[in-house]
Amino acid sequence: MKQTNQTCEEIVDSLSPLDVDWMDEMATAAIAKLTDLPSKDKYGRDDIVDLLDGKFDVGLLCARLFLALSKDKMEEELRRALGSGGIGVQRFKTDRDAYLTALEALHLPQAMKRAIHYQPVWSDIFIERLRAGRGSAIQGQKRGRGLEDFAEALVKEVFGADGYQLRGTFMGKESKTAKCDISIHNLQRPSIIIEVKAYGATGSKMTDILGDLEAIIAAKRRDTALLLVTDGTTWEARLSDLRKIVHLQNEGDLTRIYTTKMREQFLDDLRTFKQEFGI
Repeated sequence: MKQTNQTCEEIVDSLSPLDVDWMDEMATAAIAKLTDLPSKDKYGRDDIVDLLDGKFDVGLLCARLFLALSKDKMEEELRRALGSGGIGVQRFKTDRDAYLTALEALHLPQAMKRAIHYQPVWSDIFIERLRAGRGSAIQGQKRGRGLEDFAEALVKEVFGADGYQLRGTFMGKESKTAKCDISIHNLQRPSIIIEVKAYGATGSKMTDILGDLEAIIAAKRRDTALLLVTDGTTWEARLSDLRKIVHLQNEGDLTRIYTTKMREQFLDDLRTFKQEFGI
């Protein structure tokens, strides 16, 4: 092969969009099942059974579409209602009544009636696109900001408005640096570092927290306390990652883990740290 020096311009000029078809066998089967549903004045348990019998995964996808729930949110709701024992087809076969009761509690029959009898207008198309795209991103942002506000309010209560800094890069041992959400009382030589992670859906970002924590642990001084504030029941679907975080706490690399239900403990510990560090 003849050697040559390529340029950025020629690569950019040769780029083309990677368009792919969103339809797959699952989507095709779901659409077929939905179009076969009868229009009735009332829907009930038998209609849920008809939805799930046959290809269970297809039926459950249709149920999610009626309820306008993401896959992760649907799994979260089913786990909350059914408890241990799984939420898949085997659970449906062995504990049918409980499974149907769980879907009834989510008001699936009512959602089926609303959707099947709904008369759409053209703007609904764009509202749905907005909800699925930008809306999903905004939900994630609000979820994270809400937990940050929770943590900040308690920090402010203990250390005052001037006793901490938000979202910065702190200086640690041997001039190492790392990003953090809250630093007490400054970023130059923090006594306490707080990371805040909220999760309402599983995904790669749930694993990213391990990397964020490891970066902080590698940079911080040994006498700096590292606290993690996290929440979201979808951690239940990523227990292997959560166990790794708990292991960091058990080994002393992470001082303490808190959730919103641990508010009073978090507040008491902050007061203790203030006294111990003399800040």
